[in-house]
Amino acid sequence: MRLPVRPALFAATATLALAIGGCTTAGTPLAINGGPAPEAVAAVPVDTVDTTVPTQLPRVAVPRHYALSVTPNAAAMTFAGDVRIDMEVIQPTNSVTLNAADLAVGSASISGSDGNQPATIRADAKAQTVTLGFAQPLQPGKYSLQVGYTGKINEQANGLFALDYKDVAGADKRAIFTQFEPADARRFVPSFDEPDYKATWDLTATVPAGQMAVSNMPARSTEKLADGRERVTFATSPQMSTYLLFFAAGEFGRITKMAGNTEVGIVMSKGNEAKAQTALDAEAQLLPYFNDYFGVPYPLPKLDNVAGPGQSQFFGAMENWGAIFTFERILLDDPAVTTEGERQAIFGVEAHEMAHQWFGDLVTMAWWDDLWLNEGFASWMATKATKHFHPDWGAEFATIGSREAAMSQDALVTTHPIVQTVRTVEQANQAFDGITYSKGQSVITMLEAFAGEDVWQRGIQAYMQQHKYRNTRTDDLWRAVEQAGATGLVQIARDYTLQPGVPLIRVENATCNGGQTMLQLAQDEFSLDRKPGSYQPLSWHIPVRATVVGGQSAAIVTSGRTAAMTVPGCGPVIVNDGGAGYFRTLYRPADIEALRARFATLSPLNQHSLIEDQGTLSYAGYQNMGVALDLVDAIPANAHPEVLGDGLSTLGGLYTLFDGDAKTQSRIADILRARYSPVLDQIGFVPDKSEAPTIATLRPQLIGVLGNVGDPKVAAEARRMFGLMQTNPSAVPGSLKSAWLSQIARDADARTWDQIRAMAKTARSSVERQNLYSRLGAAKDKALAKRALDLALTDEPGKTVSAGIITAVAGRHPEMTLDYVIANWARVSQLVDSTSQSRFIARLAAASKKQATIDKLNRYAAANIAASDRKPIDQTINVIKVRLATEPRLMAETKAWLAARKK
Repeated sequence: MRLPVRPALFAATATLALAIGGCTTAGTPLAINGGPAPEAVAAVPVDTVDTTVPTQLPRVAVPRHYALSVTPNAAAMTFAGDVRIDMEVIQPTNSVTLNAADLAVGSASISGSDGNQPATIRADAKAQTVTLGFAQPLQPGKYSLQVGYTGKINEQANGLFALDYKDVAGADKRAIFTQFEPADARRFVPSFDEPDYKATWDLTATVPAGQMAVSNMPARSTEKLADGRERVTFATSPQMSTYLLFFAAGEFGRITKMAGNTEVGIVMSKGNEAKAQTALDAEAQLLPYFNDYFGVPYPLPKLDNVAGPGQSQFFGAMENWGAIFTFERILLDDPAVTTEGERQAIFGVEAHEMAHQWFGDLVTMAWWDDLWLNEGFASWMATKATKHFHPDWGAEFATIGSREAAMSQDALVTTHPIVQTVRTVEQANQAFDGITYSKGQSVITMLEAFAGEDVWQRGIQAYMQQHKYRNTRTDDLWRAVEQAGATGLVQIARDYTLQPGVPLIRVENATCNGGQTMLQLAQDEFSLDRKPGSYQPLSWHIPVRATVVGGQSAAIVTSGRTAAMTVPGCGPVIVNDGGAGYFRTLYRPADIEALRARFATLSPLNQHSLIEDQGTLSYAGYQNMGVALDLVDAIPANAHPEVLGDGLSTLGGLYTLFDGDAKTQSRIADILRARYSPVLDQIGFVPDKSEAPTIATLRPQLIGVLGNVGDPKVAAEARRMFGLMQTNPSAVPGSLKSAWLSQIARDADARTWDQIRAMAKTARSSVERQNLYSRLGAAKDKALAKRALDLALTDEPGKTVSAGIITAVAGRHPEMTLDYVIANWARVSQLVDSTSQSRFIARLAAASKKQATIDKLNRYAAANIAASDRKPIDQTINVIKVRLATEPRLMAETKAWLAARKK
């Protein structure tokens, strides 16, 4: 899962390059020995496969139950499996085709009412299938298919994979886990590996004695074998899609709590139990809340969240039913290294993944076209839960940040609708992007505001009750909410999910009459890469809420190109009051100036939303850059920390924009120091336990931006803190280690770089180790950056850490990194998830400002990527084109604003 990131004004379009990982977390049930029999999962109706849903398999059979036995050999990186698939043949056929990738099927047979017959085996590696043929045709009816096979344990997070790490005593260890979404269960078991083919599962695993085995359900029995291994048999799962199956085995610890009638637990490498307490407390807090909200109690007897060392470049967690998987860096709270933002993210990621236990697991999209039903909803629900339990964290500001991130991708011609067309495995992998997550979340935020919280919840509960254990499409959700009382919601929702793009509301007139303000609004479409008038804008039914500053709000739904609305009171008007609407607002110059003059009286949320919105309109050329910068200049010194952060990120982005122009950078640095050094002086370098969480998250941002512009106090403190880290690491606040290391690593010389590397080598915590290695890639010095790339191709950092080093180098040296990776692709490709490699290449180039990079990307794609699967490459190319076309104007307008600004 990607953590919330405030999109900096001048890096807005670069958010496309931030791959938004697959699902967010995956849980894993433990083998619990000697305890009571697990509570049975209630029987459910048999789902009927919808033959209108897209499929890559012949629609000749439907699985009902899998009985799977696996024996992993972690040392040899191989495993053996045997599966019995109870299924129904629904039309006469002489073959059954299953999904299978990187599996060697050695035997197969089928039994039914007519007896047993062996199968011929024909594998198709490109199609990722195995076809089992039969001499006697199969007639409609019930059959059991038996398949024996072997497979490999991967080094990256695809299928069954291994993570190597050092335990708390410094000894080398290996644990194995699974990651199946969207289409990697086929690397673990020959199966009907598509979401519409739901079935129940019995899993048995043979593991070394002393290891803990974990799956979706609790262990039903454990048998000690003569050779010293153990055979663990798990209870039967509910009916679910293949991608939600989970298995892990290793030297794990586990801590638990009861949340009502459900046991919740955190599984982690032994010795790290204390670091899992924050996550366990969140889990126990969230489960009753979700039970109440969804109106359907969590149906499994336990819910685990399994922590894995290492990392992936493209996901942080996965929602396996009853057995969430999350990388340690996101799930464990280590006082020695965890920042306040990361501590809050533990709760947010858990909330996202736990919401999936209903939205995704209990009710599953029928096909990957509707992936957003899983991800957009879980993202929205995580924010809702965070606001409920932690109102002081400022989650409502993160909602605006999510909207901005979505719009930065959605305003380009390379965008796609929320409900998208997915027809290949690669397209399914690419579907996990900002539109699916962030636009999905933003549209749900808007629709809930339109429907009202109570009506929206009633609709969600009706949807859950009607479709539990089944598959759905987007319209099923809309109909349920409209039937609950949200009249007109279906039309709004279809406009926003079936077509791409960002609506633009132009405020064409605002007049006061009789104590009311009459607004004339015109609907248009906002674009980052097309000039107004050069394209036919799309049209939406847009819920618009507006308020006179300090007054009451009014709401309408636009239904055409123009609309009129009346707002109580007279004075400056905020359109999109509260920021819930998914659209941009372009004001007349006099109107935006009136809002600037009253800026200090706006609510912090409206201040934040206005700065983000107007900043991007200026970036795109709809108005002068000075409009956005005047708003930033209007931020009061006592503003909400999130709003102060807006000013920091905007001016910090400007400073970076003028790399190579020392005079202009000096002018921007003066403004930053004058405005924000006093803020840092006031809150101090040392965290205070009594301070607000938003202050704790502002401090590292202040350190980062002020340090980057050469603030002498920050530079001196960074050197002092780095010296302490060499002799007494515990003397440095863990919540700020990352901030100080970022300062040091950015400006490192060879001696400092070697010191950071030495710290990485000796770090006991896998999280701290990977953080330190990644810092080595952040050096400005090109020679040191090249050393980091060379280091990434060695075994020293670790198989799942090296890609992070390469990505870090690309942030400052994109052209050099792209050239290096392409030249060494045979080795680099082994360091990246096999399902994410085109996204990895696209990400490396995203910060480039060179036309030559576009040419290199086109050549790479032409040689290596099917035309239907080019989306990430094309998006990055478009980002670079927009940057090349936009930045000269931004620089000219910014210089003019600086020249006119009073010091």
